[in-house]
Amino acid sequence: MKPTSISSLRFASIRRLRNLALACTAVLALAACGTTSETVQDKTAGWTAERLYEDAKAEMSAGNWTQARSRLEAVEARYPFGGFAQQALIDQAYVNWKDSEPEQALAAIDRFQQQYPNHPGTDYMLFLKGMVTFTPPSANFTDITRQDPSERDPKGLRESYEAFNELITRYPDSRYANDARQRMTWLVNTIAQNEVHVAQYYYERGAYVAAVNRAQTVVTDFQGVPAAEKALYIMYLSYEKLGLTDLRDSTKRVLDQNYPNTSYYQTGLEKTGGSLWNPLNWF
Repeated sequence: MKPTSISSLRFASIRRLRNLALACTAVLALAACGTTSETVQDKTAGWTAERLYEDAKAEMSAGNWTQARSRLEAVEARYPFGGFAQQALIDQAYVNWKDSEPEQALAAIDRFQQQYPNHPGTDYMLFLKGMVTFTPPSANFTDITRQDPSERDPKGLRESYEAFNELITRYPDSRYANDARQRMTWLVNTIAQNEVHVAQYYYERGAYVAAVNRAQTVVTDFQGVPAAEKALYIMYLSYEKLGLTDLRDSTKRVLDQNYPNTSYYQTGLEKTGGSLWNPLNWF
């Protein structure tokens, strides 16, 4: 075995020292980066609640939802017991709604209602809760997809109705009450239309009893809504398919009496072009 020379040992020692120096330099560089990052992220350190909130309002006015959210969360975290914290939570719900984050908006609203059940802004939060599910992010594409809002999952529509209904029940004189009533009118017919869509789905697949049951729900639970016309026609068709002529004729009399100019006998259940029930077009 060939003995290791002194020069080889010296070279190995120099290499180890060089590697150690490089490692130390990398660690110091990372530490410096962390310090710089912390300094940038903490530029609001020492800001008062008022300054943080005013800065958040400025970001909201500019539509910078991410920055606005950051400032509002800072107000709530650093000054949790002041008036600015309460307003910051209200604005967080609004910012999340505008930023197409409905789940976060609803979470902020629920937290607000739990922490401040008697707050003067409760009527606004109920109105905003109704709005979050009234116009979900998908509604922004309705003009492109031509989808009738009544064809989407009715869960959000019902939640919206419940929020608006609670608003006008608890705060009938609220500045938001009239708007909420108009939206509730739209929601009632839209939910009824959803039932009609389901009834038609069953009818077209030969499930005539199920079609009758869903259409009957519209006639009995949503009296006076425009969707009742189509519901009666689906019932008429379904009874005819089932061979229940007495019920068919009885339904036809009700349909003719309430909608003497109905066009369904001529057009059938064919869908017409674009929907007029898009809430973005109504309000």
